[in-house]
Amino acid sequence: MPLRGLENISYAYGLNHYTLDKPLKDLLKIYTKSRNDFTELGKFVGKEVYESTYRVDLESLPRLIYWGTNGERVDYTWIDPYERFIVNELIMKYGVNRYPFDNGTWHDHYAGIYLIGDPGLSCILTITIQTAYALNKYADGELRNRYKKLVGLDKDLELGATWFTETQGGSDLGANTTVAKKIKENTYLLNGYKYFSSGAGIADVSLVSARPENGKEGAKGLALYLLPRYNTKGELNYYIRRLKYKSGTNSVPTGEVELINSEAELVGKENEGIYYIMEDLTVSRLANAIGAMGTARKAYFEALGFSKDRKAFGKKIIEHPLMIRDLIDMEVSIEGGLALAYKAINEFQNSINSRPPYTKEYHYARFLTHIAKNVTAELSAKVTQLAMEAFGGIGFLTEYPIERWHREALITPIWEGTSNIQALDMLESMVKKRAHEVYLEDLKSLVNETYDKEFSKKLYDKTNEIMKWFSSLSPTEAEFNSKDFLRQQGHILASILLNSLAYHTGDEIYDVVSKQYYKLYVERKELDLINKYDEIISIHGLYEL
Repeated sequence: MPLRGLENISYAYGLNHYTLDKPLKDLLKIYTKSRNDFTELGKFVGKEVYESTYRVDLESLPRLIYWGTNGERVDYTWIDPYERFIVNELIMKYGVNRYPFDNGTWHDHYAGIYLIGDPGLSCILTITIQTAYALNKYADGELRNRYKKLVGLDKDLELGATWFTETQGGSDLGANTTVAKKIKENTYLLNGYKYFSSGAGIADVSLVSARPENGKEGAKGLALYLLPRYNTKGELNYYIRRLKYKSGTNSVPTGEVELINSEAELVGKENEGIYYIMEDLTVSRLANAIGAMGTARKAYFEALGFSKDRKAFGKKIIEHPLMIRDLIDMEVSIEGGLALAYKAINEFQNSINSRPPYTKEYHYARFLTHIAKNVTAELSAKVTQLAMEAFGGIGFLTEYPIERWHREALITPIWEGTSNIQALDMLESMVKKRAHEVYLEDLKSLVNETYDKEFSKKLYDKTNEIMKWFSSLSPTEAEFNSKDFLRQQGHILASILLNSLAYHTGDEIYDVVSKQYYKLYVERKELDLINKYDEIISIHGLYEL
């Protein structure tokens, strides 16, 4: 008899998470014309990856080993061996991190992050590709070539990490106190303390923010350095004070790192460090946006399967109108958030070669990233809560996978900058970079490629009205209202993008979804799809048991 997995406790386990997802496949066709086939990856994430992340969260948390057998500090983080295998397979076999650098685009990479769904596991890949991104774009010589080890273009795989946060500053990077002392050409000694260091104890190299000796204050005084795990003498290059216990994201170890004369190399130009850091944050914020929807999709698969199986009051709960309403609410939310995330990814791809002081296309990509990161995080929290509720009391039990997805979703509004930070950064991109002007131009052209142009034109006009109102506010009033403004723009744009999806695919169900998304999140009215539920639930990438 073959070994069994999670079949009896999970409705998402064993499914191909790519072939079942029509919205993802349609978005990839539109944005990439990609020849990359994610069928095998979809199968892998639906079985091996799904079981591995469930196991890690339930009973196999990372563990920090401080001392070696000879009494020396090793600061090694043990992670589940099966998870190590999974990470290796995702990068080396399935090429999730390789796509943007070889035979693919960022759209393809983020499809992998979406399909993985687990924020902790995705974080390991994201901090690794962030490291590769900075090295490939801004480093020189052998330092630059090291990126190949991080993306699967070299037989020896390395993992990366990005350590920017310090306890006294959090998202306020200008408050960083870590100092870099130059000892020879391009070699520095770092002294400081990094408070949220994901990948601590498993990363081979890490990107670290630090202020050069006698450097200017504030964020613009920061430079970016590559910190190896071991120094040139082969000794441990930094110390891990502790690992943190978290509500979720347990697939990635997160610790506190102490830098004591830690050897590092400068990446790029010393006076441009903050720009490289912000680019790297764009990479991870897009991962956060697409990953949030991947988490939501996992929870939805669980809820849909359970609703087709569970009986209450004489019939399956999927036959009850209130359950139908919840499923439609979830599906509409996922499709809107996914469309929004891919639009931001596409603009990032279009601006990929921009360097400081940057083009207007880059600032526009940043503007959309802040919006997408915030909106998708809120959608993910809502969808996973509804999905957990569909299971009733057992949805609150840790022994079933559904409970974990809501916990995992709750990190997405927090890491890579909270919702307040996203609103402030969006505001900065408008005031200083006029990114909203590019947005309005793009929105106007986008309306011409929608299924229902009258509907989309109404949304464009509404956007203009909101923009004029927002522009008339004082700085204090603008900041006070910035999060609501961000949320409104995100929901309006998602509605238009869904309608554009109907235009490009010829699938009129996207037109229906577009209008329901608008009612739900812009007009904030009740759903009225009782006569269309079967088409949305059955057609749009969802499965028959």
